[in-house]
Amino acid sequence: MAAPAKRVEQLDRVVIRFAGDSGDGMQLTGDRFTSETAQLGNDISTLPNFPAEIRAPAGTLPGVSSFQVHFADYDILTPGDAPNVLVAMNPAALKANLSELPPGADIIVNTDEFTRRNLAKVGYPVSPLEDGSLQEFAVHPVPLTSMTIGALADSGVAKKDAERAKNMFALGLLSWMYSRPFESTLRFLERKFAKRPDLVAANKTAFQAGWNYGETTEAFSVRYEVKPARMRPGTYRNITGNQALALGLVASAVRSKLPLFLGAYPITPASDILHELSKHKRFGVTTVQAEDEIAAIGAALGASYGGALGVTTTSGPGVALKGETISLAIALELPLVIVDVQRAGPSTGMPTKTEQADLNMALFGRHGEAPLAVIAPKSPSDCFHAALEAARIALTYRTPVILLSDNYVANGSEPWMLPSVDELPDLSVDFTMSPNSPDGRFLPYLRDPETLARPWAIPGTPGLEHRIGGLEKADKTGDISYDPANHEHMVRIRQARIDAIPVPDVDVEDPEENARVLVLGWGSTYGPIGAACRALRQRGLPIAQAHLRHLSPLPANLGEVLQGYDRVVVPEMNLGQLAAVIRSKYLVDAVPFNQINGLPFTAATLESMLEDVVKNG
Repeated sequence: MAAPAKRVEQLDRVVIRFAGDSGDGMQLTGDRFTSETAQLGNDISTLPNFPAEIRAPAGTLPGVSSFQVHFADYDILTPGDAPNVLVAMNPAALKANLSELPPGADIIVNTDEFTRRNLAKVGYPVSPLEDGSLQEFAVHPVPLTSMTIGALADSGVAKKDAERAKNMFALGLLSWMYSRPFESTLRFLERKFAKRPDLVAANKTAFQAGWNYGETTEAFSVRYEVKPARMRPGTYRNITGNQALALGLVASAVRSKLPLFLGAYPITPASDILHELSKHKRFGVTTVQAEDEIAAIGAALGASYGGALGVTTTSGPGVALKGETISLAIALELPLVIVDVQRAGPSTGMPTKTEQADLNMALFGRHGEAPLAVIAPKSPSDCFHAALEAARIALTYRTPVILLSDNYVANGSEPWMLPSVDELPDLSVDFTMSPNSPDGRFLPYLRDPETLARPWAIPGTPGLEHRIGGLEKADKTGDISYDPANHEHMVRIRQARIDAIPVPDVDVEDPEENARVLVLGWGSTYGPIGAACRALRQRGLPIAQAHLRHLSPLPANLGEVLQGYDRVVVPEMNLGQLAAVIRSKYLVDAVPFNQINGLPFTAATLESMLEDVVKNG
């Protein structure tokens, strides 16, 4: 007799968190669930969170790895403040995440791992599954490990390999529970284990066993559906910030008709950009994994000198090492894109946790007066457009540009609508091919009157031989100069070149045009700030939001915008670096609101703080 059909409920949004040991495959599980969800057309935002160690101690709190995915039938801005569903593969995963669960949340627990030994590792004297401490939640005990091993008893794979497939059992169960398609996951398994047909079959069987368990067990009486979100017509793909940034760099090379050269040293969380770019040699991309950070930027600057679009990628510790060569690029006035995927510092800090604390270093972290352009993407998909903008500024104004991403943006993902290539900006470059002075000489520092950029001459071009190096240049000729007046002139004109870069005015979201409080953000705070402001407006509290992509130079209208509000609040994942810039430049009493715990702001945290500012000033 067939099992009765399960009841189906419609939901508008769900937040799921997969959590387990760093060896339990939680990142892979979350990534596959996200890919399945993207196919259905839901809006998505994700938050991977994992330890820095390659294999942290099993069963311990420091070793917990999690992946949170928020999907909805409407436009969402964050990965969600708290999960509606927690999949806990062991006691450590439960304990590490329990405090963040709202009452009534579903907890799917792998009971096989709740042994006395694993409980003791995290300080549980008694199993929380038995002591009544989880009464406010809907707990679903499932022996994931033993059921997976049982499903694969006749597969011929070793018991250890069978046990590893428990994440696919969990994925199958959640895919059934939330009515996700699974064909792409099966194809993914075929590709991932192409050299091990036995593992392909085992993981497929484990996935199907999880799906069938949900379909047949009485423990889950309800399935859920989240309808597709209304989105602009187009072709979409799910993309992480690092992937989008890499593709933006490839698009920049194509649109500038220049070869792209990446000099990089592997560092978390920027390494994925190197990995992605190495796949695109057919677009004229050259990637070099250098022996250290200094060699990486030296190679990139050399490529720019040779007529390529030079790029180097790193995180905060690497930017510190690259500082001298960045100064050299400023003196040489050559295009160079420096990608800083920020992480928690100082020193090694917390390599897999997020922070926005490199802004001061990007703006001021070089010896002498050494100005450059700084921009920051606001979301994973925006990394594509930020990369294009960084390349545009670098190529047009012959300057290094620092692109400040961060771990939250880099590893998070969301739907990205593929742009039309023809609609991307034309970044074509005119190289100098002949002498540019009336007497037939080449003057390497004779500037374009509009951009103040100097000529870009490819080495070896007849008649365009010129001196380069870090010593101060004489105006126009580029000869070595120690003349005081010339030095002051060159310092001021290098600054003027950056100040003159035209950047779009900052837009203000103030629907009723009656807000007296402005929230000013930059980079990855866009989503949490936007979600908090949206919630306040829905409750009838007026509030305005503005977000900065360009941090050097700042938008020309920013001062006027700031003067139009009684209070300006600046949430940042640092100790107030942008707020200090705003205060000093515009003499505005900007109120900093800071968080530096390695995690992004939650919308609820900002909503509560901003409500107090709106009501009490």
